[in-house]
Amino acid sequence: MTALLLSVHVLAAIVLIGPIAVAASLFPRYARTEPGSGVPRLLHRICRGYALAGIAVPVFGLATGLQMGVLGDPWLLISIALTVAAALLLALVILPAQVEMLAEPVASTAKRLSTTTGAFNLLWAVVVVLMIVRPGSSTGV
Repeated sequence: MTALLLSVHVLAAIVLIGPIAVAASLFPRYARTEPGSGVPRLLHRICRGYALAGIAVPVFGLATGLQMGVLGDPWLLISIALTVAAALLLALVILPAQVEMLAEPVASTAKRLSTTTGAFNLLWAVVVVLMIVRPGSSTGV
């Protein structure tokens, strides 16, 4: 059962978080340079839709952690905190800024959005490293 949960968790992370990372990274450029092309709206729709579906990632992650008996391990607690931070950044900063830019593309908003998206992607990168390295694990890494 653990292997199944872990597989679904990893696949969900790749399939659901990956597109958000790419679309959110591309959004500021296209919103600023091609505001009427429809591309910014599509990128925002991808971010919003995948964000809702992306809830599956922590759900299966928690189920996997519970099955493995590691919910109290520091590496997992840090990963959970970083995941919450990334989710809040997406929901409270990135998606609203995208809506703002769809209404009126402003260079300063695009720069702030690019920086925020970079932070979002960095949080996920750290989570991935923690999931692979798992400090204190018996994997020998």
